[in-house]
Amino acid sequence: QVQLVESGGGLVQAGGSLRLSCAASGRSFSSYTMGWFRQAPGKEREFVALINWSGGSTNYAVSVKGRFTISRDNAKNTVYLQMNSLKPEDTAVYYCAAAGRIWATSSREYNYWGQGTQVTVSS
Repeated sequence: QVQLVESGGGLVQAGGSLRLSCAASGRSFSSYTMGWFRQAPGKEREFVALINWSGGSTNYAVSVKGRFTISRDNAKNTVYLQMNSLKPEDTAVYYCAAAGRIWATSSREYNYWGQGTQVTVSS
């Protein structure tokens, strides 16, 4: 079992930055692939970024590539999402999620989810 708690969301102007954190408790955090997803009002949850168990491999949605950076600190049981050059269309609830040692962008592959943190980007 893994419990996930996100933090760092808030209101920011377009062009600004935010850093989201996801603290994990439970066993074997370092064995999990970690992902960030987001869901805007009236839209389906979508993939944002993922990082493998060691932090050596990452993948990003086209819409955020070059602006967002995912990282992890296994000693602190935490995964991060650095978001730069934010746009109004980035407004959503952001969720972190954990999966087994798989490489997946589908939310269906992730077993554990946080409660989400709201990110609002004003124009």
